[in-house]
Amino acid sequence: MNFPVPLSGAKSSTLMWAHEHEVGAAALTQLRNIAALPWVHGVRVMPDVHLGKGATVGSVIAMRQAVSPAAVGVDIGCGMEGVLTSLTAADLPDDLSAIRGRIEDAVPVGFKAHESAVTPRKLPGGGDDWSWKNFWAKFTSLHEGVQDRERKAMLQMGTLGGGNHFIEVCLDEVGRVWLMLHSGSRNIGKELAERHMRIAKAMPHNADLPDRDLAVFLSGTVEMDAYRRDLTWAQEYAARNRAIMLGLLCQVIRESFPTAGVTFEQPISCHHNYVAEETIDGLDLLVTRKGAIRAGLGDLGLIPGSMGTGSYVVRGLGSAQSFYSASHGAGRRMSRNEAKRRFTVDDLVAQTAGVESRKDAGVLDELPAAYKDIESVIAAQSDLVEVVAHLKQVICVKG
Repeated sequence: MNFPVPLSGAKSSTLMWAHEHEVGAAALTQLRNIAALPWVHGVRVMPDVHLGKGATVGSVIAMRQAVSPAAVGVDIGCGMEGVLTSLTAADLPDDLSAIRGRIEDAVPVGFKAHESAVTPRKLPGGGDDWSWKNFWAKFTSLHEGVQDRERKAMLQMGTLGGGNHFIEVCLDEVGRVWLMLHSGSRNIGKELAERHMRIAKAMPHNADLPDRDLAVFLSGTVEMDAYRRDLTWAQEYAARNRAIMLGLLCQVIRESFPTAGVTFEQPISCHHNYVAEETIDGLDLLVTRKGAIRAGLGDLGLIPGSMGTGSYVVRGLGSAQSFYSASHGAGRRMSRNEAKRRFTVDDLVAQTAGVESRKDAGVLDELPAAYKDIESVIAAQSDLVEVVAHLKQVICVKG
């Protein structure tokens, strides 16, 4: 496919693993606005690229001494968790509805939360009490506007949320059972992000930007320090949130197969909305990945498709050209509202045939046709990752 290709009209180095005619006009304008920021060293665009709020989903932005909160997104630390189990397809019952029900009972979805804070030590690999006490002790140092949200954040720890977040039981090509989930920093991450975005927009150095949503914080300022502090905490919250859910999910699977002696391999975990300090082109830069995963040499990652098309376990090839990155999923090819206009529940049922999942109007905007073709997305980044396993879901839980 001869990727990458340069983005026409970009003021800084912008390489794409997608053709411009495949990307919406608004997303291309957004990318050009990002590339025009004076602090940007370069932009890399993944094959799942689509319009985002402020910054484009599927973008990797390397900046000199600056960070744009919109280039991280409001779901700070959102990412994937997956684990291979000792079960095989032959172990699964023909009717998977009971297992799906147990998962939904164990992990609150949508706007639901736990009735009391989950005790991590009761879960496999849940961690020690001290590390959790130390983590929550940092809450008082977060933005003053969220100080009344600590209890809510505690009860949402270990919950899925809605939208494109999911829990899945999958089979790989040889019939091995995998568990996989996608979620982030829940409401507390959103609130922190939105507060810092408002602060950045009001700062004088952002007054003349082509898009004020791309407002940045500058290194060496109290505003940047405050954002990085809250961002780091929210990224850790997201990682712990997924770890708790994976522990709950593993517990459900053990209890569902009590005589199988189910075991689990080392989990694969990856953020895809985050900031990292990295060396790019020999320079120490701040790199934001919004809807992109790190794909350094040997890095394991998870790239999901949609609720009916399966996912991929991949290993990074360490492409310096892509800023050591790859896509975070298939990427939407239409908005949620457009999906609801164009499709019906009957379409959802047909497109998720063979998957034990919700099949109602509440998840219509998540049907496979609303997303890009995952096979094409994987093929477009063959120079960025190698496929370890192709997974097909048999259970999909959504909020």
